[in-house]
Amino acid sequence: MLLSPEEWEIVRLSLKVTIVAVGLTLPVAFALAYLLARAYFPGKILIDALVHLPLVLPPVVTGWLLLIGFGLRGPFGAWLHDWFGLTLIFRWTGAALAAAIMALPLMVRAMRLSIEAVDRRLEGAARTLGASRGRVFWTITVPLALPGVLAGAVLGFARSIGEFGATITFVSNIPGETRTLPIAIYAALQLPGSDAEVMRLAIISVLLSLGALVVSEILSRRAGAGRGGHVL
Repeated sequence: MLLSPEEWEIVRLSLKVTIVAVGLTLPVAFALAYLLARAYFPGKILIDALVHLPLVLPPVVTGWLLLIGFGLRGPFGAWLHDWFGLTLIFRWTGAALAAAIMALPLMVRAMRLSIEAVDRRLEGAARTLGASRGRVFWTITVPLALPGVLAGAVLGFARSIGEFGATITFVSNIPGETRTLPIAIYAALQLPGSDAEVMRLAIISVLLSLGALVVSEILSRRAGAGRGGHVL
């Protein structure tokens, strides 16, 4: 069950991609969750649908859209390359972007349920006592929603660590650069006599994902998300 240096590199790269993806997505997911939970505006249903679109869209289509948008000739990819010298296609940063896009819906859902579970009477009472909106937000809303926010982050970690379709479509399978755990397992399955390698990498994937799901469920129950404590 000992991992080879190449397999350790795969695990290290997967964790780096996942941590960057969740870290970059966390503020965006919270902002969207707060907007969907508290705001009422025309087009809210459309925004909600777009946020959750990666859940129902084939991952390969998501990867293809990323390829069009963030490729060197894409509108966003060309802008990033020309102004910041940043290239996402065929790079681990592109794998992080793909993982972030796929994890976003689950993170928003968990956070939104947690924000909706916050008793707004507490916020109203604080406002009547003279607290500003900003102070109410940071001292009441955020602390009460924090377990759900953390649950969403951990759930995003679990989703990111298993991302395959959008990643391989967008950044391909490059050893040491974009070969994450699911891509490495897929590549090993194509080779004869690689059953032991597949087994080792699969066990690592299962343990990481299972651990993340257990932690997410514990946090979501603490938050009382959705009144029943579940975000899945």
